[in-house]
Amino acid sequence: MIEIHQAGPMNFLRTILIILLVYYTLKFLARLFAPYLMKKAVQKMQEKAEKQYGKTTQKNDVKVGETIIDKKPNQSNQGNKSVGEYIDFEELD
Repeated sequence: MIEIHQAGPMNFLRTILIILLVYYTLKFLARLFAPYLMKKAVQKMQEKAEKQYGKTTQKNDVKVGETIIDKKPNQSNQGNKSVGEYIDFEELD
């Protein structure tokens, strides 16, 4: 025979208790495993970046204690003169 369950206050409370138990269990497990998962994700991203940019750093190997000075190329700070002439104006009332 099929049992029919009716919605009663005890079944409602039991459902709420199960939901709260699952929520707090997942919250506890997330706090427990989140640092480990974040560490793994950072390591993967770091390896990916090293693989991508590793070729450029191998060319510029620097010995310990060596000082390298990169000079900024000379660039003139002149604006584009072909834009036009600046006209000062006053606002009329």
